[in-house]
Amino acid sequence: MNNTMQAQSWVDTVQYPFAHHYFQLEAGRMHYVDEGEGEVILFVHGTPTWSFLYRDMIRELSKSHRCIAIDHLGFGLSDKPQDFPGTPQAHARNLSAFIQALDLKDITLVVHDFGGPIGLSAAIAEPVRIKKIVLFNTWLWETASDPGARKVDKIVNSALGRFLYLRMNFSPKVLLKKGFADKANLTKNIHRQYLLPFPDKTSRYPLLRLAKSLVGASSWYQEQWELLHKISDKPWLLVWGTKDKFITTGYLEKWRTRLPEARIVEMDCGHFVQEEMSGEAIIAMKDFLSDE
Repeated sequence: MNNTMQAQSWVDTVQYPFAHHYFQLEAGRMHYVDEGEGEVILFVHGTPTWSFLYRDMIRELSKSHRCIAIDHLGFGLSDKPQDFPGTPQAHARNLSAFIQALDLKDITLVVHDFGGPIGLSAAIAEPVRIKKIVLFNTWLWETASDPGARKVDKIVNSALGRFLYLRMNFSPKVLLKKGFADKANLTKNIHRQYLLPFPDKTSRYPLLRLAKSLVGASSWYQEQWELLHKISDKPWLLVWGTKDKFITTGYLEKWRTRLPEARIVEMDCGHFVQEEMSGEAIIAMKDFLSDE
């Protein structure tokens, strides 16, 4: 389980200087980092990112906490098994298996993008293991009635969408960039770390499968939303990029209504707060973590 192994040669070990660990799931090996000691912070990424997204937070917060960040199957340094369904439901089951196997407790759960429904579902399944929740731009309710989501769904289920995702590496190449309010914050070197996990058509199916799940898993998101009461009494911190073109401030207002006690910190950036305003996000998280 804690077998440190050599990662792919393309990994920037200056930006991402962590030891590599692998957890054996039924469908393949899931890569994770496990840095520092103390209470657990568990980082859960979305698409098309991987644990690299949280590198600044891991580096800083591991001085006082045990920081664990997974790569979902098909992403980052994890295996890319072709027979794995790649739905958020399947990723959530993997995360639950991981949490149980490592017997993680008093977890501060950090989620973003598709990592929201994935991580929150695992939390809802075992709320006793969760102490606090940090939520970056994400959702947890039905998407089938959302016009923007339906538009995306139509594209990703078309021949054009399949071509863009599998042949052109559209998600990390184009959509990732669109997620930045200031494109200067995505340097070529950083962008490369998101492109290289998906070198060929075969490796890009996990991206397409999650994209199809935006609306394809709509009813499952709603089921989780209706179970949110199991964890809604935990302390919540919402760190929100207000210039996100995908998951807009309209989503934030829905969270604000559902979680009136949550602490909310709005950031003047796009979807990837962890890249554009990582320093400010770390300060917000430190304040939140220090509160008893």
